[in-house]
Amino acid sequence: MADIRAQLRAAFEVEHREHLEAIRRALGEPGSADLREIFRRAHSLKGAARAVDMPVVESLAHELEERLSGFVDSGASSAEALSPAIVRLLHDGLDAIEAEVAGVSPLPGESEPAGDEDDDDGPREADRPHEYLRIESEAVLDLSRAMQQLSGDLQGRDTELSALRRLRADLRRIAPAGRAVQRRGAQRIDLDQALRTLERELSGLIQNHVRASWALERSATDLREGIEQVSFAEAESHFGDLGRMIRDLARDQGVEVDVRVEGLDTRAERRVLQALRDPVIHLLRNALSHGAESAATRRAAGKPEALHIRLSITAQAGQLIVRIRDDGPGPDIARIRAAAEARGLFGDRAPDTAPPTPEEVLSAAFEPGVSASEAVDRLSGRGMGLSVVQEAVRKLGGSVRLERRRPVGARVVLSAPLSTARHSIVLVEADGAAYGLPSHGVRRLLRLSADRVETVGGAPAVRLQEDEIEVIAPLAPLSALLGGATEIHALGGHISALLLARGDRRLALAIDHAHDVREIVVRTVDGLGLDRGLALGAAVLEDEAATIILNPDGLMDAWLRRERAQAGAGIGLVAQTSTSDAHVRTVLVVDDSFTTRTLEKSILEAQGYRVLLAVDGVDALGALRSGEAIVDLVVADIEMPKMDGFSLLQAIKADAGLAAIPVILMTSRNDPEDIRRGMDLGAEAYITKQKFDQRELLATIGRVL
Repeated sequence: MADIRAQLRAAFEVEHREHLEAIRRALGEPGSADLREIFRRAHSLKGAARAVDMPVVESLAHELEERLSGFVDSGASSAEALSPAIVRLLHDGLDAIEAEVAGVSPLPGESEPAGDEDDDDGPREADRPHEYLRIESEAVLDLSRAMQQLSGDLQGRDTELSALRRLRADLRRIAPAGRAVQRRGAQRIDLDQALRTLERELSGLIQNHVRASWALERSATDLREGIEQVSFAEAESHFGDLGRMIRDLARDQGVEVDVRVEGLDTRAERRVLQALRDPVIHLLRNALSHGAESAATRRAAGKPEALHIRLSITAQAGQLIVRIRDDGPGPDIARIRAAAEARGLFGDRAPDTAPPTPEEVLSAAFEPGVSASEAVDRLSGRGMGLSVVQEAVRKLGGSVRLERRRPVGARVVLSAPLSTARHSIVLVEADGAAYGLPSHGVRRLLRLSADRVETVGGAPAVRLQEDEIEVIAPLAPLSALLGGATEIHALGGHISALLLARGDRRLALAIDHAHDVREIVVRTVDGLGLDRGLALGAAVLEDEAATIILNPDGLMDAWLRRERAQAGAGIGLVAQTSTSDAHVRTVLVVDDSFTTRTLEKSILEAQGYRVLLAVDGVDALGALRSGEAIVDLVVADIEMPKMDGFSLLQAIKADAGLAAIPVILMTSRNDPEDIRRGMDLGAEAYITKQKFDQRELLATIGRVL
C-alpha cells in the first residue's frame, strides 16, 4: 500500500503542476482566457487533491472554483470577469496551493536512509528505497510513435514481397513459352538457362526479404515490449486509492456505502491512466451524489441499506474499459431533458416531430451546464463534471456513455485506447472520400444483397443474425451523417456496410468500399470541417494522404438525432429484435464440463432461449457484472474450480444489482444438506443430475421464469 501511495503522490506532483501552470498561463492574458478551462482545471485539481488525501489543497482549489463559478454560470467574458483584483486573488490561491504541496513530506526515495556503518556488506537490495525516474510523457509518446512508424514501414515491406512473388509467378508462367520458342530455333541464346538463372535470383531475393522482414519484425516487437514496460502500468497505480476516497467522501456526507474496485491489475499506458484519473473521480463522486438515498427509501425498494458502488477496469480488443455503476435511483430522464432543453440542445421541435429518445437525453447529460442535481455542493458540482469527463475522454480518442441499469441504478461506461500511439483502424471509402474508424467500434463488415434492404419505421433497414438472434439494423449512408450524399448506392447488386455497436444499439452504415485494417498513429487535429464529436483526429498513410479518423459514438449520436422516430421505435436495439412478441429470455449456463454446457445450450436454444456460457463461478460473475447482456436466469453447477456454485450464488445475492436474478443449482450429488444449503442461500430451485432429464430442466426453468 505504501508503494501505491508513493506512486500516487508522484503522479500528483506532475498533475498539480500542470494544472497550476495552465491556470497561470491563462491569467497572463486575461482578455483572451478561457474561463471554462480555468474552472475545469480548478475542479480537477480539487478532485486530485482529495484522492491523495490533501484536504488543505482540496479546500484551496474549491475556493478557486467557487470564485470562478459565478462568472462561468453568468456567461461573463474573461475581460469582464478577470479584473486585476480578481487575477491577484487567483494568483494568491495558486501560490498557497504550491506552498502547501511543497510542505508535504517527501516521497520515499527522495532522501537516503541512515546507513549502518558496521554493515560491511552494505544495505541489502530489498532494503533500498524505490528510485523514481521522471520522464517527460511526450518523450515516451514520441518514442512510441516512432515504433509505430516502424511497424507501418514493415507493413509496406509486405507489399514489396507480394510484388516479388507476383514477378516470380509471371516468370514461371512465361518460361514454358520461352523454352518452346528456343526449341523451334527462333532464339540462338540459351534462353532456358537465362530463365532458370533469373528465377533463382528472384527466389534468393524473396528469401532474403523474408529473413530481413522477420528480423525487423522481431526487433520491432522487442522495441514495443520495451516501450510498454516503461509507458504501461497497472491501473492500481492511478486508481488504487479511489475506493478509500469514496468511502471517506461517503463518511463525510453521512452515507452508508459498499464500494468495490475490480481489475486493478489491468495494464494500460500511464498517459491514458493519468488522463482518465480525473474523469473516473468525477464519475465516482457523481455515483455517490446522485445514488444516495435514505435508508427507509432503500428498504422500501428492497435494497440493502448501503449504497453499492462498483468500479471495474478491463482490457478488451485494445481498449481500456472502465465501468462505474451504482444501485441508486438511476438517471432522472425528465430532469436531464428539462436541463438540456433549457440549454437549447434539442433545438426548436415542431409539435408533430418525435421527442428525443432516452439515449439522446442521457447523451445530453455530458454537455456543459446540464445537471440533474437540485443542489450545488462540493460533491455534486454545477453540471460541469460530465462535460469534463467527455472532453478528457475525447482527447484520448475514446467514448463515454450513461445508461440506466435494470432493475435500478445507473452505469457509466468509459472506453479509451490502451495506448495513445497504437490504434487499430478500419480504412473505408464513402462518397469518394477516405475515412478511418477504430476497429473496436465496428462490429463487423457487411456485404448485403440490395434486395435485402427494406423499409422499417419509414427508413431503410436490414435484418441480420447476431448470436442466433435476428437484429433489425437501420441502414444509413455514412456520407449522410457527415453532411454529404444521402443516397445508398449498390455496386453489382450489393451494398458494402459497417455494422456499428454501442451497448444494445446497432447501426449499419453504407460505404463505397472497405479497404484495409491496420495499426496507425492518430493525431488530434482541429478544423477538420465536421461537426463536433464526429472526428477523433487524422492519420497520415504511406502515400502521405491525410485521412480523417471518425468517432463511432459520434456517428451513432448523429444518427439518433437524425432519425428520432426510428430510434424511438426501438429499431436497432438487440433487446427488441425477437421475431415473436414474447421477450427472448437469456440464460447463463455455468458448468466446468464442456459436454454438459453444450448439452444444456442445445436444449435451451431449441426452446427459444438465448444462452450464454461460463466455465466457472469467477467467469460467470465477470459476465454478470460486465453488464454487456441482461441475464434473466443463472443455471449453475455446484462442483466447479475457482468458485463453486454455492459461492457464486452467495455473491449474486449479496450484490444489489444482481440479487433479483433467479439461480437454479445443479449437482450430481443428491445430498439433503446441499439442497438445504442452496435453498438457504437463495436458490430458486435445485436439480440433481442423477435424475436430470430435458423435461425436468425446461419445466423448472419455466416455473422460475
